[in-house]
Amino acid sequence: MRNNLLIFTFVFFTLPIVSFAQSAPDFKELLDSAIIRDSDLKMQLTQNKLTELDEHKLNDIFLPKLEVSGQAGYLNGTMRLTSPEINLMPFIHIPEGSFNNNLNISGFSGIVKADAKMLIYSGGKVKYLKKAIEEKKKSENILLEKTKDEIIANVSKAYDQLALVHQSKKVLDESKKRLEINRKTADKALGYGLITPYDHKKIELAQATLEAKMVEYEGKKELLLTQLYILTGINRERLRLIDPVLKPVELLSAEQGIEHRAEIRALEHGITAADYKIKAEKTWMIPKVQLMASAYYIGLYEPRVKTSDNIIPAIPTLGYGGTKLDWHPNNITIFPFITAGVGFKWDIFDGKEGKHAEETAKVGKEVLQNQKEGALKKLTLNLANNQTNYDISTAQINLKSKEKSLAKSALIQAEKEFRYGMSKSSQLIDAESDLEMVELEFQNAIFNQRRAGIELMRSTQELDIAKLYYY
Repeated sequence: MRNNLLIFTFVFFTLPIVSFAQSAPDFKELLDSAIIRDSDLKMQLTQNKLTELDEHKLNDIFLPKLEVSGQAGYLNGTMRLTSPEINLMPFIHIPEGSFNNNLNISGFSGIVKADAKMLIYSGGKVKYLKKAIEEKKKSENILLEKTKDEIIANVSKAYDQLALVHQSKKVLDESKKRLEINRKTADKALGYGLITPYDHKKIELAQATLEAKMVEYEGKKELLLTQLYILTGINRERLRLIDPVLKPVELLSAEQGIEHRAEIRALEHGITAADYKIKAEKTWMIPKVQLMASAYYIGLYEPRVKTSDNIIPAIPTLGYGGTKLDWHPNNITIFPFITAGVGFKWDIFDGKEGKHAEETAKVGKEVLQNQKEGALKKLTLNLANNQTNYDISTAQINLKSKEKSLAKSALIQAEKEFRYGMSKSSQLIDAESDLEMVELEFQNAIFNQRRAGIELMRSTQELDIAKLYYY
């Protein structure tokens, strides 16, 4: 029973520690977080939504459109009537213009109209515009690759700079250990009178210089952690757990050509889109056909129809003074009043507006072709330059590796000579400084080679993090 209680107590207090323990983020997590947070990528994705809206707009252009309109008001209209000749001889003869009259119609009017239209043939313009937008979307999606490569390069640089700081710290720690050992040897040598106080002070100065470098590198580490935090949003406590190691990038040469670059592929899709745009603008001379239907409601309320003069002439002999028209009919309505059919529009001559739009599209294509030609030249030179930089930086690693081996041998020899009193402390400190400098240069050479390798992979759009960081 007592043993079970001890086990329960141990598990109770250790489980929270295990549960809340944080692990260091790997490069993939850093990269995924940076991609989510990157402002440029967000802006680009937002801009791409406008193209999607244009695509939806074109897809909806063949949907029927229904419009309802109406109006209400007071109607008052007058027209002049001149009577024609009436010849009913021998009974009656009325010369032309014998009776002139003004007919007035008034009342409250109301009109409601519903129009339905549906495009059934656009002359091929919509079809070509859809294809142009499809090519534009492909171009925009390809440019996202370029933006993501820039994010990878930025995160990789900060990550490798942090690795460089860590490696430099290890170099300084090793140098510190050696100086501690040599300090003890110098203390004994000073006690035996084998070295002067001045030589002893030089070792103390070397230690103080090393401590200053340690403070400097700690400051650089904090700055890089801040940069990674801004890029990824991962908390600093986890970022501090990162202990990266610098390794050279093993590449021989670019496997693909510059034609695979995002800029070139995006321009090619842009040129194809421009071709479709030209075809779309050429359809200005082709008739457009649509279905049309309308329904009307027309009403006249409290109408009054009257004339200014008699419509039945007076007969004095009979004592009849004539009669004017003053009619108050019931409300007049017409519903439904429907029209339906097929309509077309044919721009036989549009003031060269369609022709100008076609020429503008051709100029746009020419601009893209010139941009592609210029990009090919720049990217060809960029590839050659990056290949040269990679080859040089790889050779520098081999050179610094040999220099480091020689500096280690020189330091071992200087330590032996100092221990047996055959050399002064200045020679030992020089040998120590040389090894420290060469080791730091070796780490910098690896860092520079990795940067050159990344740029070489980017030259042909072959940036692969698997070649940079192993999972």
